[in-house]
Amino acid sequence: MFNQSDYDESCNESYCSYGDIDIVEPCSHQNNHSVALVIGPYVHSIICILGLVGNILVIVTYAFYKRTKSMTDIYLLNVAISDLLFVVSLPLIVYNELSAWPMGPVACKLLRGSYSVNLYSGMLLLACISTDRYIAIVQARRSFRLRSLQYSRVICAIVWVVALLLSIPSFYFYTWYEPSHTKSFFMIEEEESLDSGPPQYVCEFMFMDTNTAWKTKVAVPSTQLAVGFFLPLLIMVFCYSAVIVTLLKARNFQRHKAVRVVLVVVAVFIICHLPYNVTLLYDTVHMFKEQSCEAAEALQISKTVTQTIAYLHCCLNPVLYAFVGVKFRNHFRRIVQDLWCLGKKYIAPRRFSRVTSEMYVSTRRSVDGSSENGSSFTM
Repeated sequence: MFNQSDYDESCNESYCSYGDIDIVEPCSHQNNHSVALVIGPYVHSIICILGLVGNILVIVTYAFYKRTKSMTDIYLLNVAISDLLFVVSLPLIVYNELSAWPMGPVACKLLRGSYSVNLYSGMLLLACISTDRYIAIVQARRSFRLRSLQYSRVICAIVWVVALLLSIPSFYFYTWYEPSHTKSFFMIEEEESLDSGPPQYVCEFMFMDTNTAWKTKVAVPSTQLAVGFFLPLLIMVFCYSAVIVTLLKARNFQRHKAVRVVLVVVAVFIICHLPYNVTLLYDTVHMFKEQSCEAAEALQISKTVTQTIAYLHCCLNPVLYAFVGVKFRNHFRRIVQDLWCLGKKYIAPRRFSRVTSEMYVSTRRSVDGSSENGSSFTM
């Protein structure tokens, strides 16, 4: 308990001195908050809409129009499911970062844990796709033996289990609690100040001791950097480099066109994820070092912006890995045609019933009778 007679008070904007006690006001990060207020509601909303539409189309295509007949199809379907789960949880993550978390401890752990699972599974599945392309093109003689549906299902199950295991710290340490800086606990002359409003709970990391906090706050981003970025990047660079060399030896226009597709896939991956992971690496290295408010705020703004750029990749995955294939685009056109025919059938049934029925039946026949040789990721 503090008494007024113990202190001679003197203050400026961010520093107060009460006798022998120095109190430093925490950094406000107002600029980062302003950036987050723009990016959170608007940019992330666009990412959610595009990600939902693209990945739902991929899942619908595999569910109703194209069966999973190759290893690549299995990988693409799992990538779409992972990205879809991510964009569904993204609005809640943005809401948690901008305001208090009202949904309780169970939802907090599920949200943060599922985010981590989707991050690891999505990145590892992209590495699996690049390995599959390497086997199909560079190791063509072995591809029929190595690229079976049984192997692909086992590999996807392993990927999801590994992602779940790597996400255990997120499930365990993310907690719903009221941070101490939201409480008014400084007492003068034995009078407690009243809280300005209802408790403001957050969904963030919470640790019981300093040693655990130190290890976990270094281990979690380090694992994310190693397994969630550098490992997939190395696999993609190795596999696609060998694929490009093999394709360049083939004197064929379509093969050279495929080289450009591969370069775009790698370039988009690097452009989306490299800035954020470099920022995360810098933040991890300097996590426990003293920084000025200006430097800390600049780092937070960089993380906010580069993380949003990384989120864009979930919108681009359907375009890069699915719709780039000719056969997949044909299935997408059939989806649009069927939706158009069904729409006209319900809007004007008397006028268009016969025409729409014939068009719908013919469309379904063309879908069922279409050949499905090769994978949807046509090179």
